[in-house]
Amino acid sequence: MRPYILAETNWKALKDEAISLAVLPWGATEAHNYHLPYGTDVFEADAIGAAAGKIAWQAGEKVMILPTIPFGVNTGQADIYLDINLNPSTQLAILKDIVAVLHRQGIPKLLILNSHGGNDFKVMLREIGLLYPDMFFCTCNWFQAMDKPLYFEEMGDHADEMETSLIQYLHPKLVLPLEEAGEGREKKSKVSGIREGWAWSERKWSLVSEDTGIGNPKLANAEKGRRFLQDVSQKVAELFIEISRLDINNRYE
Repeated sequence: MRPYILAETNWKALKDEAISLAVLPWGATEAHNYHLPYGTDVFEADAIGAAAGKIAWQAGEKVMILPTIPFGVNTGQADIYLDINLNPSTQLAILKDIVAVLHRQGIPKLLILNSHGGNDFKVMLREIGLLYPDMFFCTCNWFQAMDKPLYFEEMGDHADEMETSLIQYLHPKLVLPLEEAGEGREKKSKVSGIREGWAWSERKWSLVSEDTGIGNPKLANAEKGRRFLQDVSQKVAELFIEISRLDINNRYE
């Protein structure tokens, strides 16, 4: 039993505990090129949340990792077989129910540990923050926490070298041989503002990638995944610890 993992602990251990920070990992269920499992984002969220939670707990912080939400926003992948979509409005409804429980039980802080690029919780937390002004809300994208070129040679953002290396390390039996993977070539928008990053339009996944990947996974290996997981978990743990210790009425300097 890991006491910082809600799904594993029990009421006897928790009934007199004062949790300072609840962490909600949020993933997605979607195709990841030809070689990675549909649960890639969930496996990553589980592993990073647990590893970071352990570090924070051992540092004396009463952090609780909630079960990972396995479905995310996949509106741009409606024609990709069995990519499961939750609309943002559905995510907001789920968040409101979870926050109502945390607030009722006196847990003052919530961090969403996001593991899927299609999820965006900022606007939702603005709305929820008005309902619960005495709580602290935060969201983070673990996949943006590190300087990826220090770990990987090929850049991408979906089923790329980074994600492939992580799953090779975490769940090697779920990864097909890399010769069966697509190369993850991304077609760029014909709109210059979108290419330059100051305009946005949702990517139509079946038009932007032939294999559902964005980024070449061919140079991935488990050792790269182990090293990255260790370092990103440490950085995420530092965020857990900072938020856990934060005086929400004196949060700026």
